[in-house]
Amino acid sequence: MYVLRFKTVEGNFLGMFLAIDVGGTKTLVAVFTNDGKIKQTIKLKTPKDYTKFIGAVHATVSRLDNYRFQQACVAIPGKIDRNSGVGLAFGNLDWKNVNIKQDLKKFISCPIVIENDANIAGLYEARNIKNDYNRVLYLTVSTGIGSGIIIDDIIDSDFQDSEAGHMMVQFGDNMTPWEDVASGSAIKAKYNKIAKDITDRQIWKDISFRLAIGIMNLIATIQPEVIVIGGGVGTHFNKFKTPLNQALKKMSTPLTPIPPIIQANKPEEAVIYGCYEMAKDTYGQANK
Repeated sequence: MYVLRFKTVEGNFLGMFLAIDVGGTKTLVAVFTNDGKIKQTIKLKTPKDYTKFIGAVHATVSRLDNYRFQQACVAIPGKIDRNSGVGLAFGNLDWKNVNIKQDLKKFISCPIVIENDANIAGLYEARNIKNDYNRVLYLTVSTGIGSGIIIDDIIDSDFQDSEAGHMMVQFGDNMTPWEDVASGSAIKAKYNKIAKDITDRQIWKDISFRLAIGIMNLIATIQPEVIVIGGGVGTHFNKFKTPLNQALKKMSTPLTPIPPIIQANKPEEAVIYGCYEMAKDTYGQANK
């Protein structure tokens, strides 16, 4: 049995956007107004079984029958076939080659677009940076590490399937995926603490070095104008901002200058707000 937590509203609302952020442990469903305000949110535990997940989302969406949705966007933590809507892999969820778009359309009547969650989060963050940057690298550091590359406020098609967390890096004597040494899970495994409970400056210095190894590779290859860090670890950006920049400075060369590195505007909510941005962009297009 999955407990739903939501705010109740009254009325019949037309022209709304439906946003669904599928996470490894929880799924967030939100209703957005035309101008990007959240009208209602519902959180539910993400079932490990895919069929049960679809059933749980169905039960959730059925509670929103007082809304008339014009577009839906679903963010998933993995790789997708954008033509068919098939989710090829879902990160920490053991789902493979499932047609999530087709399954959702059985009870969501409006057009649906499916996109990678880090791309979605990056889209929102890139559009909400005060300064004007054309090439934005978004990194979410949570259970794993995800990446989104946004060019001129659009998810870049050449990098839309990038998975920076799976980039191989040398750490000590070993070659290993970057997220295996620098993600929230890696931090917990190493220090037996989650980021919010870490106050030791030396530990944050070590974490910063682990992050810098991968970030430096991305700077050298992508040449972003700004790097935005979000996710659960990103909420504690002020604890590692200085040691991270110091570590990167030691690794940089005249050919690889360090761009500004900033905290996400909404470190843990960027995905759901990005769903609104994507839904707004794709409304009326042929993604039925």
